[in-house]
Amino acid sequence: MNQPDGTADRPEGRRGALRIGRPFGIPVYVTPSWAVVAALITLLYQPVVDGVLRLGAASYLVALLFAVLLYASVLVHELAHCVAARRYGLPVRSITLYLLGGVSEIDREAERPGQEFWIAFSGPLLSLALAAVGFAGYLLVAPDTVAGVLVWQLWVANLLVGVFNLLPGLPLDGGRMLRAGVWAASGRPFTGTAAAAWAGRALAVAVVALPFAYSWLTWHALPSVFAVLWAVLLGVFIWRNASGALEAARIRARLPRLVARDLARTAVAVAADTPLTEALRRRAAAGAQAILVVDSAGTPTSLVDDAAAEAVPEERRPWLSVAHTARSVTPETVLSADLAGADLLDAMNARPAAQYLLVDTDGAVVGTLRTADVRRAVEGT
Repeated sequence: MNQPDGTADRPEGRRGALRIGRPFGIPVYVTPSWAVVAALITLLYQPVVDGVLRLGAASYLVALLFAVLLYASVLVHELAHCVAARRYGLPVRSITLYLLGGVSEIDREAERPGQEFWIAFSGPLLSLALAAVGFAGYLLVAPDTVAGVLVWQLWVANLLVGVFNLLPGLPLDGGRMLRAGVWAASGRPFTGTAAAAWAGRALAVAVVALPFAYSWLTWHALPSVFAVLWAVLLGVFIWRNASGALEAARIRARLPRLVARDLARTAVAVAADTPLTEALRRRAAAGAQAILVVDSAGTPTSLVDDAAAEAVPEERRPWLSVAHTARSVTPETVLSADLAGADLLDAMNARPAAQYLLVDTDGAVVGTLRTADVRRAVEGT
């Protein structure tokens, strides 16, 4: 499953993940959750292997190889996404294998629907091609041998990965292909994302209902607890990521209207030894929204933290200088007032702070910028 950075949740924040290599220069990580699903696959598949090969305890090893082959297939699938993304000039950060499969962290969205389609389709296409090769190889070996079972595992694993990811709903590749199609037809990326995200939500509901529907259609008893838990886990994953993609698209649609200068708070300048009461009075008198502390030459040295100022009891404010509630201005907390959209967010993410000093191209102070104000503008609140 291909996810540009920020459009969906990253698996477990990659905490505790082990880096296993750098194919094509792309770091590949495996999270501890992979060991859990590998153990489950081994336990569930071992009786099938033993029924064919009669290996006894050694059949656990062959079953474990199926889990390894399944995730190797996922890795190849994700590498196809990454190679396609790089072909279109999109930077790739990493690949992570985790409980529910794999995720490619690509730093930018595709610029055109055709690029989006081929980046998404490259993974299932390669998986299905490998499944076809594996099936052809399976026809050439005896099915009741270790080689036959392993080749069977290879083509089935790739078939599962390819078909599952073609399901038409975000965050799956089929959802990204649907997004590309609607985007191309409507000319609006957001319309494509909205359609694919709602399709993903519908798919999530269908996945959760699948075990019960199967039991009803086949006149079986209630589905097993394991089947229900797995369906719920998968359904919640699809729903959350589809919803995350929709919210990220809404944010991207608002980005062009996000301009630092428009969000600037006007500031009143005071000396560092000005009593806090007097600084607050001057701010109110000037109709300003922030307090800027300057030195004798008028150079900004710090910005008053409003929360810290409000926390000072009123009876102490006449005796406390404004400098005690201010945070120093550093090169990291100075931003250009002309920053806008993704450039503004990138600059803030690179230098996190609660408040910034905004300056013009000539260094003149425009005002202050609060991270909370930017967050509200991005969220549309």
